[in-house]
Amino acid sequence: MHKLIIKGKREISGKINISGSKNASLPILAATILANKVKLTNIPLVQDIFTMSELLKFIGLKVKLIKKKNSIEVKNNKDNINTMAPYKLVKTMRAGVLVLGPLLAKYKKAKISLPGGCAIGSRPVNLHLFALKKLGAKIKIKNGFIIAEAKKGLRGSSITFPSISVGATENAILAAFKAKGKTILNNCAIEPEIFDLISFLNKIGGKIKILGRKITIIGDNKIKKEIKYRVIFDRIELGTYMIAAALIGKKVVFKNVDYKLVNYEIKILRKMGVKINVKKNYIEVEKSNKIKNLNITTKPFPGFPTDLQAQIMVLMTRAEGVSKIKENIFENRFMHVPELRRMGANIDVKNKTATITGPSNLNGAEVMATDLRASVSLVLAGLIAENRTIINRIYHLDRGYESLEKKLKICKASIKRI
Repeated sequence: MHKLIIKGKREISGKINISGSKNASLPILAATILANKVKLTNIPLVQDIFTMSELLKFIGLKVKLIKKKNSIEVKNNKDNINTMAPYKLVKTMRAGVLVLGPLLAKYKKAKISLPGGCAIGSRPVNLHLFALKKLGAKIKIKNGFIIAEAKKGLRGSSITFPSISVGATENAILAAFKAKGKTILNNCAIEPEIFDLISFLNKIGGKIKILGRKITIIGDNKIKKEIKYRVIFDRIELGTYMIAAALIGKKVVFKNVDYKLVNYEIKILRKMGVKINVKKNYIEVEKSNKIKNLNITTKPFPGFPTDLQAQIMVLMTRAEGVSKIKENIFENRFMHVPELRRMGANIDVKNKTATITGPSNLNGAEVMATDLRASVSLVLAGLIAENRTIINRIYHLDRGYESLEKKLKICKASIKRI
């Protein structure tokens, strides 16, 4: 099993090209079930993408991954398709459940293994099923599978989510795409990745509009024969590397980005004293000699993303005074805290709130990754720690960060995989 070895206290500088968004690519790949022939570009080469590609192949689509061009071609011209998603392909990837909506909508039935992914809380699929039932699906859970059918097809409906959920919003959009009539979704997630999914679906022939947290879908439209689509950049990857630069960057330039999608994150980092220069096509970040303490709460977009909570906690260990993070999205997302404590961080957790007292001088240690974002927070900690840090179970990291060691090495970090 691979490990990362990091020698800390090496100032980083240089240019990093930000990859395409994993969290946008996965629902769009699920949406190719509804399309005819699609070429997707700016796809990140990460494990979750490979797993989703294998799942689409299992279902019966023709999938060609062109790694040199970061693109995927998907062809779907079969009427009879395997409408089951097995445990072996869904167990490591939460997004596997997103094939439920399009399979049910197009083929009137689906059998999907209950999803896996990061161990950061229960993340139940009840909101996904709530929306699909409103569209006319009959659903039961048996032997670890979601079994759904709509013998007469799905029908448009008015649905109000009791709470905001990115995955449930995506699955509802995908299902309503083929439903007869109009569907109105209220209290939706409005992350940039949702907009990207809608943009893709409209390009293949959909009629979807979004206004505030309300999404209107006119279903069952004619599908175009062939389209090409470029996925948006990964704002979480950008945020992660911006924090790395804030910790130990002389000057790091980030390309293939749109600052408008990370406005809130830039605002937070500037409040903490980080030097950020925003240009039209790139962003420059460099460390500050004095990091300021701050309190933040994770919220759905446009608030501070839960996927950057672990990373900004590392920055808070460098801040003067007490900082607090309230985790409002997932109930079990402080599993990186014990590992950061092993490195010398002063962090207390009570219920949903982590209290970070700084500044702490971190020391290298052997640590263990527990989920995707926790694993990268340990990388950030290793970059600023004295001596050597060894990170185990980095398969979590490979699920969501493309060429992490390569990108950091280009910026003169001392990091290697063994």
